[in-house]
Amino acid sequence: MSAVVATRARRRATRPVWEEKPTVIGRSAKALILTLLVLAVLFPMWSVLVTSLASRSTINEAGGMVVVPREFDPSAYFTIFSGGQVTQAVWTSTLLTVMGTAVSLGLTVLAAYGLSRPGSLGHRPLLFLFLLTFLIYPGLVPSYLVVTGLGLKNSLWSLILPTAISAFNLVVIRAFFMNVPSELVDSARIDGAGEFRILLRIVLPLSKAVVAVVGLFYAVGYWNVYFNAVLYIDDNDKLPIQRVLQSYILAGQTPHVTGNAPNLPGISAYPPTLAIKMAVVVVTVIPAVLVYPFVQRHFTKGVITGAVKG
Repeated sequence: MSAVVATRARRRATRPVWEEKPTVIGRSAKALILTLLVLAVLFPMWSVLVTSLASRSTINEAGGMVVVPREFDPSAYFTIFSGGQVTQAVWTSTLLTVMGTAVSLGLTVLAAYGLSRPGSLGHRPLLFLFLLTFLIYPGLVPSYLVVTGLGLKNSLWSLILPTAISAFNLVVIRAFFMNVPSELVDSARIDGAGEFRILLRIVLPLSKAVVAVVGLFYAVGYWNVYFNAVLYIDDNDKLPIQRVLQSYILAGQTPHVTGNAPNLPGISAYPPTLAIKMAVVVVTVIPAVLVYPFVQRHFTKGVITGAVKG
C-alpha cells in the first residue's frame, strides 16, 4: 500500500501544474471570474438595447441610460428605418461588406494557393513581399496620395482596395493549404485537372473552416470600417454606418431622419434622441452577433490548426 502511495506521489511531483486536478476553490474562482466577465460585457449591451426600446418618460425618469425596462416603445427603430442618413448608411455598409468580403476573400484564397505551391513562379520573392508588410507600413500620407492619385476618393473602392488582402489572413490560409495531402493534388493533375479546378474541387472543400473564419474576419472589418471612411469619403450619402454612429455618439450631432414613426398604438411619433442613438448602436452591432454563432464552430479548427502547423 505504501509503495502505491509513494508511486502516486512521485507521479504527482513530476506532473506539470496545469495537469493537476483543479480544486473546489479553483473551480469556484474560475466560475466567479467568468461570470463577472460575462456580466461586464452583457450589462452595457443590455442597457443600450433597453434604452433603444424605452419611451420618453422612462428615459426622463432614469435620467439617461435605462437599465430596468418599463414602457416598450420601438418608435426609434421605425424612425431610423423610415428614411434618412441612417437608412442610407446601413445599405452602404451592407453593400461594402458584401463587395469587400468577396473581393478580399477571393484575392486572399488565390494568393494563398499560389504561394502554397512550392514550384509556383516567384514563390519566395512574393511571399517575402507579403511578409514584409508585417514589419513595414507605408504610412498615412503615401496611402492617401495613392488612393487620391488613382481616382478612388469618395468611392466605396477606396475602402476596399487599400486593405483588400491581409497578410495575417494570407499566412493562415496558406498554412492550411500546405496541409492538404499532396497525393490528392498529384492525382488530380494526372487526371488532367488544372490549377483552378484543383483549387475549387479539392483544396477549398477541405478548407471550409479556415475560409469561413477568414471570411468572418473580413466581413467584420468592412462592417466596422471607420478611419478610412473619415479619410476618403466626403459624400454624406456614401458614409458607412460606423461613421454615422461616430457623428451621433461622439460628435454629439442630432440624428437626421426624413421620416417619423408610423401612427400605431404604443408608438411615439417623435421618439427621444437618446433612444434613436442607442438604436443606431444596436443596428451596428446586431449583424456580427447574428453571424458569429454560425462561424464560431470553425474557429478552433480554422485558426488554431492553420497557425500552429504553419
